[in-house]
Amino acid sequence: MTIGLNNNKMKDLLGYNVMLLLSISILFFSCENKKESSTGDKLASEILGNSNYLAISYGGYREKTRDIQPTISELKEDLKILSAMGVKILRTYNLQLEQAPNILKAIRELKIEDSSFEMYVKLGAWIDCENAWTSSPNHDKADESANSIEIQKAISLANRYPDIVKIIAVGNEAMVHWASSYYVQPSVILKWVNHLQDLKNKNKLPENLWITSSDNFASWGGGDSSYHTKDLTALINAVDYVSMHTYAFHDTHYNSEFWELSESNKNKLSNKELIEKSMENVYSHAVSQYNSVKNYIESLGINKPIHIGELGWATVSSGFYGENGSHAADEFKQAIYYKKMREWTNKEEISCFYFEAFNEQWKDGNPNGSENNFGLFTVDGKAKYALWDSVDNGVFKGLTRNGNFIKKTYNGVLENLQKDVLIPSETKSNQN
Repeated sequence: MTIGLNNNKMKDLLGYNVMLLLSISILFFSCENKKESSTGDKLASEILGNSNYLAISYGGYREKTRDIQPTISELKEDLKILSAMGVKILRTYNLQLEQAPNILKAIRELKIEDSSFEMYVKLGAWIDCENAWTSSPNHDKADESANSIEIQKAISLANRYPDIVKIIAVGNEAMVHWASSYYVQPSVILKWVNHLQDLKNKNKLPENLWITSSDNFASWGGGDSSYHTKDLTALINAVDYVSMHTYAFHDTHYNSEFWELSESNKNKLSNKELIEKSMENVYSHAVSQYNSVKNYIESLGINKPIHIGELGWATVSSGFYGENGSHAADEFKQAIYYKKMREWTNKEEISCFYFEAFNEQWKDGNPNGSENNFGLFTVDGKAKYALWDSVDNGVFKGLTRNGNFIKKTYNGVLENLQKDVLIPSETKSNQN
């Protein structure tokens, strides 16, 4: 899922004094590179692949613009909700604004208030090519100024919060070629991964901090052979683990063979059975993309942990995935997908940073755009169908978002939800 830079923010970033930030980072190296404590402080190797430490992608933005940052109080509200459902690892995407640093502050405050509170962060540093987000991006060169700023901020925060920041991810979908506004070559990611690993070796970053890059399965060698380069091999060797993305939801439009149902199935199965059959195909599609990365890495003779940096399912779409598209977007299918992915990844000891915790309405000016509707919760704190059982079981008792107690979408009436469920390749209809 691409969370891109705002053009105005990019212009602002380019005016920053990189050398000043480098100096600040050096100060952090000398005074804040402390040993990790043993209480409520696990290593990346202990939490990744551990089903007791569920992972999720988290933004926390509640308004229609990122210019309005979530407050510390709002972030703490969200963190308590996520903790209640067993989430203990968050993924962030960039350090352009105060959101990610404030998440770390909020976690620190919660840990002080309650010594049993436990939450860790996979901290994202955004990477861009030269002239990213313009009409003429240069994918053969990097935006050295902006990228340096992101990396130095990540270094500083990792040293300031060694008990919380356990992973730094260099770039988000920064190598996949369909990210045409900003993608870079693997050599750019490799440069920064090596830099961070070198700082670990020099004791200028916590030695147990893990370094990766989060990218599409194809970028990690699981797709087209055009990605199979020496630099990618070097990158796979350099990272502590591979963080790959798989998006069956998007592929219901862009690569839909697995989604389309045969005529024989349509004629003999009920609507509910058709949906369940389609979601079985979705599950197989996601597993196959994970295995394609695994097989490629093994073919290189490299033994490296592989975790899922991102996958998700939107519940509303007025475009490619809704009533006039693939019919993928609704809460019923999201619930099937979420539970299937959790069951599979927990069993296989794969961390899955599910995308995402809460709907965020800044991503698309159209409120019914799919990008705004990937959350397991709505913006006002309603739990979508995937979490109705958790509501019934009192998991969120006493917790609020935006002043609202956590309740079910559709007022908890399944028949109302079913009216919005679409059958793959068929017209809108209630389930049988």
